[in-house]
Amino acid sequence: MNLLFIFFGFLLLVIGGEFIVRSSVAISLKFKISKLVIGMTVVAFATSLPELIVSVNAALNNSPAIAINNVIGSNIANIALVLSIISILSFIKVDKNFYRQDWPIMFGFSILLTVFCITNQVLNQIEGVILVVSLLLFIYYSLKKSNNKLNIDDVDDKLVSTSNTKIIIWLLISSVSLYFGAEFLVNGAVNFAKQINISEAVISVSIVAIGTSIPELAASLIAIAKKEKGISVGNLIGSNIFNIGSVLGITAIIKPIQIVQEILERDIIWMLFFALLLLLMALLPKRNGLGKLKGFFMLLLYFIFIALAFI
Repeated sequence: MNLLFIFFGFLLLVIGGEFIVRSSVAISLKFKISKLVIGMTVVAFATSLPELIVSVNAALNNSPAIAINNVIGSNIANIALVLSIISILSFIKVDKNFYRQDWPIMFGFSILLTVFCITNQVLNQIEGVILVVSLLLFIYYSLKKSNNKLNIDDVDDKLVSTSNTKIIIWLLISSVSLYFGAEFLVNGAVNFAKQINISEAVISVSIVAIGTSIPELAASLIAIAKKEKGISVGNLIGSNIFNIGSVLGITAIIKPIQIVQEILERDIIWMLFFALLLLLMALLPKRNGLGKLKGFFMLLLYFIFIALAFI
C-alpha cells in the first residue's frame, strides 16, 4: 500500500510539474518576457517546483532526511542514472562550456552545500539565503554571458495564445497535483521505510530520488527518439544547480533542515564522487564526449551505490 502511495505521489508530481511549466510560460509570454529569460528562470524554477514541494513538505513534517536527500539523491541520479542511460543510447558531446562554466559551478554549489552541512549539521536560514542568492547570481551571469544567443527549446511560442481561463485551470490542476503528490510521496516513503525497517535517508536517496529524476530521463529519451540535438550534459547540470540553490535554499529559509549523520558519512560523499567522476569521464578518451562504455561504467557504479545504501 505504501508503494502505491509513492507511485501515485510520483504520478501527481509529474502531472503538476507539467501544468505548472505550461501555465508559468503562458503567463510570462503574455507579459512579453523574452524567451531567454523564461527558459533560464521561469521554466528552470517551475521544473524544480515538485522537488521543492516535496522537500518543504518533508521538512515541515519532521522528515529532514527526505528533505535533503530528495535533492542529493536526485543530483546523483541525474549524473549516474539519467546521463548514463542517455550516453548508452546516444553519444553525447561535451562542449567547452562544460569545463569553463557548467561543471565548476555545479561542483562549487556541491562543495558549498557540503561545508554548510558539516559545520553545524543543520542547513539554517542564513545558509538558505546564501544558496538562493548564489543561484540568482548564477542566473544573472548566465543571462549576461548568453547575450540572447541561446536557443531555448523549452519555451513553446504557441502558449502565448492560451486563454486566461485555460491558464487558471492549469494552475488549479498543478496546485492540487503538487500538494497531494508531495503528501502521498513523503507519507508513503516514511511509512515504507518503517515497514521494511530502514532509514528515511536510504528511501529518499534511492526510490524518491529516482522518481524525481524520471521527468528528466523521459524528456531526454523522447529527444533521442525524435533525433533532436538538444540533449546536453549542461541541461542536467543546470538541474543539479537549481536543486541545491532553489530547492534546498528555499526549504532551509522556510524551516532549517537537520542533517542526519548517515547523510554526512555516505550520501554527500557519493554526490561529490559522482560529480568528480563525470569530469573524469569527460576528460578521458574519447575526450569531450560520453559514449556507451562510459555510460555502462557510471551505471554500474550507480547500482553499487544503491546496493550499498540498503546494506
